[in-house]
Amino acid sequence: MVRCALGAPLEPKLSQADEGSMTVLRQFGHVAVLISRHARHMTNHHASRAAGLPSEAEEVSRLRIALVTETYPPEVNGVALTVARLARGLLARGHHLQLLRPRRDSDDVPCEAGMDEHLLPGLPIPRYSELRMGLPARRRLLRLWRVARPDVVHIATEGPLGWSALRAARELGIPVSSEFRTNFHVYSGHYGIGWLQPLVTRYLRWFHNSSAITMVPTEGMRSELEALGFERLRVVGRGVDAERFAPRHRSASLRAQWGVGDHDPVLLCVGRLAAEKNLDVLLDAWRGVKARSPASRLVLVGDGPLRAELTERFPGVIFAGQRTGEDLARHYASADLFAFPSMSETWGNVVTEALASGLPVIAWNRAAAAELVRTGENGVLVECGDDAGFADALPSLAHDLPALRRMGRSARECALQLGWNGIVEQVESAMVAVSRGGQRPDQTGLSALAVELGSVPT
Repeated sequence: MVRCALGAPLEPKLSQADEGSMTVLRQFGHVAVLISRHARHMTNHHASRAAGLPSEAEEVSRLRIALVTETYPPEVNGVALTVARLARGLLARGHHLQLLRPRRDSDDVPCEAGMDEHLLPGLPIPRYSELRMGLPARRRLLRLWRVARPDVVHIATEGPLGWSALRAARELGIPVSSEFRTNFHVYSGHYGIGWLQPLVTRYLRWFHNSSAITMVPTEGMRSELEALGFERLRVVGRGVDAERFAPRHRSASLRAQWGVGDHDPVLLCVGRLAAEKNLDVLLDAWRGVKARSPASRLVLVGDGPLRAELTERFPGVIFAGQRTGEDLARHYASADLFAFPSMSETWGNVVTEALASGLPVIAWNRAAAAELVRTGENGVLVECGDDAGFADALPSLAHDLPALRRMGRSARECALQLGWNGIVEQVESAMVAVSRGGQRPDQTGLSALAVELGSVPT
């Protein structure tokens, strides 16, 4: 088409044959444009791949994620460490993260570069003064998310801050995902308030059923929670840093400090010295080990409210206190067997850290151990609650050093399959689905919680 100086179109007269030719040319031109665009897209895609950058298609899935947690490093516990590892993984995959957590005291450290951190009011947790819980912050979160609206709110803990995040997100229509990381309903039985367990279970059920999806670490946990009425559960395991935790960190000098030689068995347990860790079962079983081999040692790494009492009751046990980083890796690798008596874990990061360090594991048939440990191959599983079975298995395994070495090699091989990249991809996939699927229109206000707790009729 030709335009005159005034902009009016002038239609040239074409013969029938010319019109047919022009039609073919226009159709071919359209196809050529599509081919050209596709070629440019593929060129850009492969160039992005070569440069380690996301392609155009991948950009669509980049999310603005609000990550809400009431524990985070420098606090030392399984939840804090795995949430931080998840955050780093999501950042590395190009997502934008808001991190919302309680403010600590002077030992607060800056978060990872590229993360938008918001520190909120908090208080020390009773009996765990080094840990903090968030205070209600719904109004502050509403103000923040009206200005910087995330695609999805991911809640890692169910405390007052998590509660506030859930309410604020629902009020703004922001999809929510959550994780079931701690058996708070089980903890009540260890502190003389078992009568609260039904109430805590109802609250946790309401909380997680108010999110679009709840991630749990094992199939066993999913079955357990489904039986309690929890909905929309997805299994997402945990990874382990097999570079940090590795047999190469074994230290002869550390073993010398413990007073053992190459052929003296060292049993290790890592975790909080607290009632919910079931340490009496381990310490009772330890007596059987000591009776058969006076040169053996039990090393407990960790701190907690029971340390003073346990130190007085068991003077022959080595209480190593809280250890982190390479120092923790040396303690793992310098032992010969990892014993884990806790029955309150949803996963148990220490189990995977021990396996990565080349230690056979003796533990209950639940949580991470049930998923990863195979009796006679890389450790021993004991049926839950069989204290006598635990006490029998521990001395037999501890004194079979050739079997410990063989199982230790298998333990390491098992842990090498637990890379964090795959775990982060699973979490990312769940978050993308939640962000695209919207939020389930459940009633989630105070009245709904009151109904769940049974204080008003349904």
